[in-house]
Amino acid sequence: MWGGRFSKSIDDAFARLNASFSFDWRLYDADIRGSITYAKALSRAGIISEAERDALVEGLERVKAEFDARTFEAKPSDEDIHTAVERRLGELVGTVAGKLHTGRSRNDQVATDTRLFVLDAISNLQSLISNLQSAIIQKAEQHLDVLMPGYTHMQRAQPILFAHWLMSFFWMLQRDYERFSDAANRVSVLPLGAGAIAGNAIRIDREFLARELGFQTVSANSIDAVSDRDFIAEFLF
Repeated sequence: MWGGRFSKSIDDAFARLNASFSFDWRLYDADIRGSITYAKALSRAGIISEAERDALVEGLERVKAEFDARTFEAKPSDEDIHTAVERRLGELVGTVAGKLHTGRSRNDQVATDTRLFVLDAISNLQSLISNLQSAIIQKAEQHLDVLMPGYTHMQRAQPILFAHWLMSFFWMLQRDYERFSDAANRVSVLPLGAGAIAGNAIRIDREFLARELGFQTVSANSIDAVSDRDFIAEFLF
């Protein structure tokens, strides 16, 4: 991506160190979703024609299909998921692929991909939590009359219902579910349109981008938008 700054190729050892495709390929769905929506926004802004938009969208959908089917063929030049998608898109639709990055920086692109990925992870985890809670309720209902010893300070203390003990885990999980919901409010802030650091000069409709991608709101400060990774730490915690 930064080849124009150098007079010769980078050292192979550094290229291997710098490459991230081996693990960030997992962002492909988020990256392609973001690019499809950005292509639509470019068309709405009059930067590209509807025909160019349609070509980009169709090409990106074909790239996604290859990833979904695990038939995507990576090249040594694919240092990350973003360059891989762009390279393959160019092979499929030609020079119009170069217009997709108009007004967009790798900075706001990566920040958007990461937030989409975390939002998907939160949704998946909450679904798993809900399934486990349903199983707990079902099991508790099947054993409403079963007694067991309740322990405190590592000693048997009082008789309790087995169902009551099971439901204690339901409420522990409920707090986890709610913590994820609370974290999602801070993750669901759209960085796309923030550019490299100082915003986007081509009047991209960020509210449209947010609606299409499922974000609750758009970022208020472009510097914060492209630098913030607090939401990842919060999610992992």
